[in-house]
Amino acid sequence: MRVEAQSKSASLKQRLAKNELTIGSWITLGHPSIAEIMAGAGFDWLVVDAEHSVIELSEIQILIQAMDAHDCPAIVRVSSNDANQIKRVMDAGATGVMVPMVNSAADAEAAVRHTYYPPRGTRGVGLARAQGYGAAFKAYLDWMSSSAVVIVMIEHRDAVDNIDEILAVSGVDAFIIGPYDLSASMGMPGEIGHPDVQEAIEQARKAGLAHGIAGGIHVVEPDRDELYRQIDSGYRFLGYGLDIRMLDSLCRRDLAEIRSRYE
Repeated sequence: MRVEAQSKSASLKQRLAKNELTIGSWITLGHPSIAEIMAGAGFDWLVVDAEHSVIELSEIQILIQAMDAHDCPAIVRVSSNDANQIKRVMDAGATGVMVPMVNSAADAEAAVRHTYYPPRGTRGVGLARAQGYGAAFKAYLDWMSSSAVVIVMIEHRDAVDNIDEILAVSGVDAFIIGPYDLSASMGMPGEIGHPDVQEAIEQARKAGLAHGIAGGIHVVEPDRDELYRQIDSGYRFLGYGLDIRMLDSLCRRDLAEIRSRYE
């Protein structure tokens, strides 16, 4: 997040509050060219995945810098609800964080506290890239108070059971369902289509609509029809594909069609 160019990162929080449709994607490869290409494509936001990738903190900052050049909000999915990790990615210039395994209101409250400075939160105050290396601390303070984003991940049976309390926590801007971990927590890892898993997903979706909180789901495979179906069902914070699946699926699809035509 560049303190001198904050329009889209500021408006993302406003768009989520209005339950407007936003479509983003995932970055799991740590090369800045990936971030440049995807940000330049026009996604409303991009998630840097620091949970299920080997991307390091120094690479996260470089990826955020590449996204800033296109004024694309950068959300970092941290590996845990850890105060130090959240502090460091926010100091690197992230627009916000996506926090995994938020299973209770207490977990959600902790994620919000870790993101904000006192008195709203408990995040330590330092001077790094987000604060203009010290030259723009006041500007960052104003931005953070109005525009930082906290996304909670609903990916455990306990989270679904506590969904109403989680979504009632002040400072939670949106939620996104993690169907794979949710299925695993129910003893059916990977069985996303199982009726019990689908029922849990539906319970979370309906809770989001009832609370007026932007609800999300990640359409991992780049399938536009599936994305349309999820949008039509009421989701407004949609992840579409990710770098490695887009690259792999396009290569496999086109090569299969080419070979079927000429071999």
